[in-house]
Amino acid sequence: MFETFYGFNNTPFSRTVPSESLYEAPRFEEVIGRLHFEASHQLFMVVTGDAGTGKTTLLRRFTDELDVQEYQALYLSDSKLTPRHFYKGLLEQLGCEAKFYRGDAKRQLHQQIEIMRGVHGQHPVVIVDEAHLLDREMLEEVRFLLNVNMDAMSPMALLLVGQSELWDRLKLQSFSAIRQRIDLQYQLPHYDLSEVEGYIQASLTYAGASSEIFSSAAIEEIYHFSSGTPRIINKLCTHCLMYGAQTGKRIIDDHMVKDVINGEFH
Repeated sequence: MFETFYGFNNTPFSRTVPSESLYEAPRFEEVIGRLHFEASHQLFMVVTGDAGTGKTTLLRRFTDELDVQEYQALYLSDSKLTPRHFYKGLLEQLGCEAKFYRGDAKRQLHQQIEIMRGVHGQHPVVIVDEAHLLDREMLEEVRFLLNVNMDAMSPMALLLVGQSELWDRLKLQSFSAIRQRIDLQYQLPHYDLSEVEGYIQASLTYAGASSEIFSSAAIEEIYHFSSGTPRIINKLCTHCLMYGAQTGKRIIDDHMVKDVINGEFH
């Protein structure tokens, strides 16, 4: 399709872009640094961001960078996650069959973590994605999960990742006990204009583009329409490349971007 027309070796603006080829915005590097600090010190961190701002991309990059000799990432993403299924999901990733009752499964998880640390020299990094969908019971369980040895140590690095409403919920007075346990918090921002330009260029470089494809005015139009949201940038740029290939245009200008927006996004 458009890959042949533009002479690409890879498909830009797709989910298949490897983590090492992703755009490295300064603020992106900041949160990656905090995530590594969280892992190394076994802390509790919350990362939030609007839909499409790159939370999943961030997790891919972070987990790809973790030293597997030192850390084991355990990932859960379930809109109906209950405490029992939380422990069951983690224990299954550790190769264990979880006990039926929540309390037994919780003790079993702590035992497996001690084995992981003592025998294998690894530290667990537990990631709960789509955490804005967790109900009150599951959020409360987080507080009890971190209560080990009378707060003398944290059993794991715990990362909750979700849309912005997660932090809005945690700010409520009823969740103050959980909020007080949070060691680090980060709100993923939208890209500014220069970052949108860098993001587009990084994806085109990965694809193997040998010349400029999006004009400066086109990039400005993409920025204004997307509000700096990576997911929307990906979709709009892909549609623009398809339109450009169909109409034989090597350079995509702002008029073409407007045509795509009016024709396919309204």
